[in-house]
Amino acid sequence: MMIQVFKSKIHRVKVTQAELHYVGSITIDEALMEAANLIEGERVQVVNINNGERLETYVIKGERNSGMICLNGPAARKVQVGDIVIIISYAFMSVEEAKNFKPTIIFPDENNRLP
Repeated sequence: MMIQVFKSKIHRVKVTQAELHYVGSITIDEALMEAANLIEGERVQVVNINNGERLETYVIKGERNSGMICLNGPAARKVQVGDIVIIISYAFMSVEEAKNFKPTIIFPDENNRLP
């Protein structure tokens, strides 16, 4: 049996842009993606601390060390620039594998940079 478990999280980053007229997705600083073990195209859940919105989309690589967190397309309607969000990914694995799996969690600073 396979179960879906928490794989990685970027905890409390600030939305820097919201681009309504875009194909869709979330653009994330490449350095944050690497630190959080996320890859381009990966499905993520975005939880908005400011308004309680929760949405799912996929990751697009942003400029390294830019601090960029940009919600694109319809997701742009769910945030305001300056909102604080948590970005979460999940993975499917066996129950036995999940028992020993350790998720990756990163805590960027107030400028969306790694400490």
